[in-house]
Amino acid sequence: MKVIAVLNQKGGSGKTTIATHLARVLQLDGASVVLVDSDPQGSARDWSAAREEQPLSVIGIDRPTIERDLKSLAKTDFVVIDGAPQASDLAVSAIKAANFVLIPVQPSPYDIWAAADLVDLVKQRIEVTDGRLQAAFVVSRAIAGTKLGQEVADALAGYGLPVLTSRIMQRVAYPSTAATGQTVFDLEANGDAAADFRLLKNELTQLLK
Repeated sequence: MKVIAVLNQKGGSGKTTIATHLARVLQLDGASVVLVDSDPQGSARDWSAAREEQPLSVIGIDRPTIERDLKSLAKTDFVVIDGAPQASDLAVSAIKAANFVLIPVQPSPYDIWAAADLVDLVKQRIEVTDGRLQAAFVVSRAIAGTKLGQEVADALAGYGLPVLTSRIMQRVAYPSTAATGQTVFDLEANGDAAADFRLLKNELTQLLK
């Protein structure tokens, strides 16, 4: 079982969108997947409940016992954790449970600065595990036709964690599918938004091998 924690302690980074879509594309490619909502606001659980026949298994663990609680789950290929913002005990618990920490960052200096505390927590865990924990940034909500995405990637390099080459672009499809408990794969399986997440999934699974 591989555990991917999508974490950012600043709201509005696209964290839940990335967690739900990443879980769904892994499932569509044949993996067994559980999405864990560790955010007390329950955004992923609300998303799941909006669809009567939700194909993705979503559970809530919004207490700092994620690492222990995951051991009681039935065996699955992947667990994707939608992390909690501004809750260090929950973030630490998710980091301890994870094989890979994915940190979405918007192309904004405020978001880059806000990542500092989370990066410190991740680096501490990498050191404790002798490098077994992997982590990387992904540029989220990037705007097509601008250079901001590359500028953000350059700025993030100073934190000493890799920046994935795949990007999640700002697209109108995400809020419209969120309201119905769906993903862009339900709306337009061969569209640009779906392609963004296939690239992200491919890059992550290669790193996890």
